[in-house]
Amino acid sequence: MLAGRMRKMVLIITWLVVVSLWSPQIASAQELPHPFAVAVKSAALVDANSGQFLYGQNPDERISPASFAKLLTLFIVFDAIEQGQVVLEDKVWISKKAWRTGGSKMFVRQGDRVPLVDLVKGIAVVSGNDACVAVAEFIQGNEQAFVEKMNQKLRNLGLENSQFQTVNGLPAPDQYTTARDMALLALAYVQAHPEALQYHRMKEFTHENIRQKNRNRLLWRDDSVDGLKTGHTENAGYHLLTTAKREDQRFISVVMGAKNNSIRERDSLRLLNYGFRNFVSVQLFKKGDVLAQLSVWKGNEGRVELVTSETGVVTVPIVKQADVSWQAKVPERLFAPIERGQSLGQAVIGTKDEVFKTVDLVADRDIPRAGFFRETAHSAALIASDHGGTLALAVVLLLAAVFLVWYLRQRKPKRRRSARQ
Repeated sequence: MLAGRMRKMVLIITWLVVVSLWSPQIASAQELPHPFAVAVKSAALVDANSGQFLYGQNPDERISPASFAKLLTLFIVFDAIEQGQVVLEDKVWISKKAWRTGGSKMFVRQGDRVPLVDLVKGIAVVSGNDACVAVAEFIQGNEQAFVEKMNQKLRNLGLENSQFQTVNGLPAPDQYTTARDMALLALAYVQAHPEALQYHRMKEFTHENIRQKNRNRLLWRDDSVDGLKTGHTENAGYHLLTTAKREDQRFISVVMGAKNNSIRERDSLRLLNYGFRNFVSVQLFKKGDVLAQLSVWKGNEGRVELVTSETGVVTVPIVKQADVSWQAKVPERLFAPIERGQSLGQAVIGTKDEVFKTVDLVADRDIPRAGFFRETAHSAALIASDHGGTLALAVVLLLAAVFLVWYLRQRKPKRRRSARQ
């Protein structure tokens, strides 16, 4: 009975201990101010290293995607290659539907078997609508099934402001996207499939003795440009999705709804140059780095390491680069049980005046709850720590009482065995 009362007392004391005074901060994307406007309906600029959104002009206005849809088509093609569903050397049979598709063409012929790699080039370089239909039928069986896969991919990426009805962006009802969504789609694409850029940077492509030049003329104007996609319809205007890399810095720009090709090229370069001249990516730590070690109360292990859940990279104005640092925000006390991967704190990246990003710090291992006596000892130590010497004697007596109960319970069976003998 005494042991039961002691256990109840320990549980009550434990419940009364203050677990933590820490209040977590909420991470948010840092949108930095921009000093100019571009002559298009909507625009966006994203840093490809950090994923930060640096510029937006009506970035969430819904506009017909035109050939921007082909970027998503290529995304799914490279996904299928990565998953082993197809290989670039596969021969793709060209249907009548693919051959008859209008608009910009690669000029495939009905009944031919064309290597998948050539169709990829036909989409990336010359924006072939016919090539898009051919790969859609090859991978999913028909165009509609491929479109469903495209829209599912959008949902998986969290791009809720876009919807496609065709694999090549030819006009269709209820088909739309935004500059922000396209910037984020391009970001996911180049991160998942950097090998695709070798096709987007090609300046020309020849099929069936028909040589065509890449429709992205920035490839000739700026050597740092290595993609990504043009687009145009009469109603939507001229679009251009561009990526460029200079040294270790890569930016992605989107302009939509320009009045002509010259404007979309000019304003795309303005956005890219604005990024390169004013911003820099700073990496503070890598994913899995240990940033803190904390004591654990009432666990079968006494310490846990806190590791970063992702790479700590931020994009900041160049003038603030030297001022960027990180600070760990962790609770004053940790209590078992703790699960591996459990968020226990945050690394806050920023300057003394502003926060750019927060990264979760997670436990590197499981720490189960300790047994009764270890937990009781920790509870007593916490009481002594919180209340100083005034309760020190009470703590000692409490521990002595717990030990006495344990000792008597261990001896009792021995006495019974002696009596039976």
